[in-house]
Amino acid sequence: MALSLGNIVFDCHDAAALAGFYAQLLDRPVDEGANEHFATIDDAAATPTFMFVQVPDKNPGKNVVHVDLSAGSALRAEVERAVALGAEHLADFDEYGVKWATLADPEGNLFDIGGEG
Repeated sequence: MALSLGNIVFDCHDAAALAGFYAQLLDRPVDEGANEHFATIDDAAATPTFMFVQVPDKNPGKNVVHVDLSAGSALRAEVERAVALGAEHLADFDEYGVKWATLADPEGNLFDIGGEG
């Protein structure tokens, strides 16, 4: 399985407010349940999903927009492949039933690969 683009993720102070801005800009709806901590705008006909996540502080030097790639059941293999291509594996996460790895590309830009383990 090849990687596919899952989400474009924005670190922000108010997820619902920033989602509202992009929803209007892109003429796409804000998904139900949006709040200041987490929001998405999605449209089955227009991908990818834009995801907005509240962070306590936008760290200097950290990109505040990053790409989420989807690996399905090949999460480990795709992380290993990315590392072999020059990425640095920074951390693994398993929260709210979602698993992903955070990596840095050769220039230090962060991206995530999510999947089923």
